[in-house]
Amino acid sequence: MTNTTTDLATDTTTDTTTGTTTGTTDAPLGRSAVYKILTTGYVGSTGPGVAATVSYVSDAGRHFIFDPGMVASHADILGPLAELGLGPEDITDVVLSHHHPDNTMNVGLFGGARVHDHKVEYQGDQWTNRDAEGYELTPSLRLIRTPGHSHEDITLLAGTDSGVVAFAGDLWWHAQGPADDPVAPDREVLRASRLRVLATADLIVPGHGGPFAAGDTVPV
Repeated sequence: MTNTTTDLATDTTTDTTTGTTTGTTDAPLGRSAVYKILTTGYVGSTGPGVAATVSYVSDAGRHFIFDPGMVASHADILGPLAELGLGPEDITDVVLSHHHPDNTMNVGLFGGARVHDHKVEYQGDQWTNRDAEGYELTPSLRLIRTPGHSHEDITLLAGTDSGVVAFAGDLWWHAQGPADDPVAPDREVLRASRLRVLATADLIVPGHGGPFAAGDTVPV
């Protein structure tokens, strides 16, 4: 008979006889986040230019925008946000997956928000250092480091009532990958980060395309 204990703080199960810990997951404990894709992005092979997939996420009374990057018009972001009854002044937080301009271009639309990246929180004239790895924004929203497309990539994991949604930035540009990211500084690091996300997520929101289910057919 195996005796085990479960640590909900880290989502691990420990065999109390052997001391072996298994089942580690990055998933946030909460499942109360809600989200909406404000605009679905594209790249040169799938659209007329380059646009970011910009998402809205809410939990615990906070309103987040993920990757407010390049779009054809500000209305592509603000119009769908207005349909939710929200304006730029209502956004409390912005999360940047990395610092490429095509994913950050419109962060200035949300001048009152706290901005999060891989190592810092910025607001007004204040700068607070903190590591994104495992950082809990709310009980249902967690940041993890997922380098690969760049050295600074992070993923926002959102616990929703239908599963874990990974807002992964350019870890994948779209559902087809690309399998070999032409700008990735280290292909094996990219692969490891992709596998980490796939181990936790039910749905992936990429940097420049529509959401897709996590599964065996996803490029790694």
